[in-house]
Amino acid sequence: MSFRWMGEDKILTALEKTLTFSPADQTEVTLSVGSWALTRFANSYIHQNMASESISARVRVVFGKKVAAAYADVAGEDGLKDLISRAVEMARHQDDNPDFVSLPEASDAQTTRQVPKTYSDATAECTAEHRASLVRAVIAESDRVSGSAAGSLATWAFEHAVANSLGIRSYYRSTAARLTTVITCPEGGFGYASASSVDLDNIDVHAVGREASETARASANPVEVEPGEYECVLSPYAVAEVINYFVHLGFWARAFQEGRSFVCGRIGEPIVGSNISIWDDGLDPRTLLRPFDAEGVAKKLVRIVDGGIASELLYDSYAAHRERKKSTGHAGSTNPIMSPGDATMDQMIATTERGLFVTRFHYTNVAHLMSASITGMTRDGTFLIEDGRITKPVKNMRFMQSLIEALANVEMIGRNLKLVNSTLAPAMKVKKWRFVSATEF
Repeated sequence: MSFRWMGEDKILTALEKTLTFSPADQTEVTLSVGSWALTRFANSYIHQNMASESISARVRVVFGKKVAAAYADVAGEDGLKDLISRAVEMARHQDDNPDFVSLPEASDAQTTRQVPKTYSDATAECTAEHRASLVRAVIAESDRVSGSAAGSLATWAFEHAVANSLGIRSYYRSTAARLTTVITCPEGGFGYASASSVDLDNIDVHAVGREASETARASANPVEVEPGEYECVLSPYAVAEVINYFVHLGFWARAFQEGRSFVCGRIGEPIVGSNISIWDDGLDPRTLLRPFDAEGVAKKLVRIVDGGIASELLYDSYAAHRERKKSTGHAGSTNPIMSPGDATMDQMIATTERGLFVTRFHYTNVAHLMSASITGMTRDGTFLIEDGRITKPVKNMRFMQSLIEALANVEMIGRNLKLVNSTLAPAMKVKKWRFVSATEF
């Protein structure tokens, strides 16, 4: 299915007209027009193709300090009028929100940074037949190790626009592609790999299939090891999970204002190792680009942790107004990036006397908010490291770990960054990671 772009003029004209339907003091209208397509495969066969197109809208209205929002898939002017009416009715029944000040203003949407190209024709115009050919390449790599391939290849193409009664007029179009696979080999070996990009042509499907297949072959016949604290070499898949939880648990301004963040009272202080720097940048061309947030505010580069020091928070307009600040363009999604180091994976393994290599984490959840502790399991490729070599696959382990503690004990950081969903992450070696029990597989 080839996506038909509506274009900036047509979408913003529709939003302009929708604003005239609202009797509210302030009104915000968001329109997302897009297509989504998916090819799923299991047992090395494609078993499902899906494709859809949608037009979805969000309306937020303000009467004084009464605020309400309504969402719906819409069709035409009548659908937008109805959505306005629903939001207005809900707002009239709301209590005042004493902390609400205003929707963002037009000046908040401006950016002096150059916006990279956020879309790819190759992604937007991808057909089911082309997706099938790419999946076949993954399956071919699995066949080399007598494996069975499962996973999905998805493509998105969409236009996103925001307009409000204070002058914001923001628009961008974007594409994304994501390939994920798990290869299963005889004798119980599992291997995982994935790749994401704005441009489908930038995804090396053979490399993804090869990575998962080689991990699956190497992880057959796993042995059990005792729980405890181990030196850990974490692949970028696992590190991306660490970064995302660390950022989301600690650096949202509203959580900080409400005392729910582990960096409360610690901004400007060291909280992790001095070799750790993490920032958020929706305009980095290596990520899945998002030039504006859900309020139409331009995304700013936010230095979250700089040389181990807790530096800046992520603000939407609501949290920013509470401190008389400007939004950083973080109503909604993030694009976290961790600074690379200079180590190779081989070097990290070679310097490990006895530890574990972890491909990825699974079923991860928050265990304790204020210590930034998470719990979960390893999955799809966990290996024992002895005397600087990977010696054998091990059964998966359940862990319980403070991310503050882990990031304070990072001994080596990989020199290459990998895009995992919307996060750019390196591999890293952690001095100790706490495993609390083993699993049966």
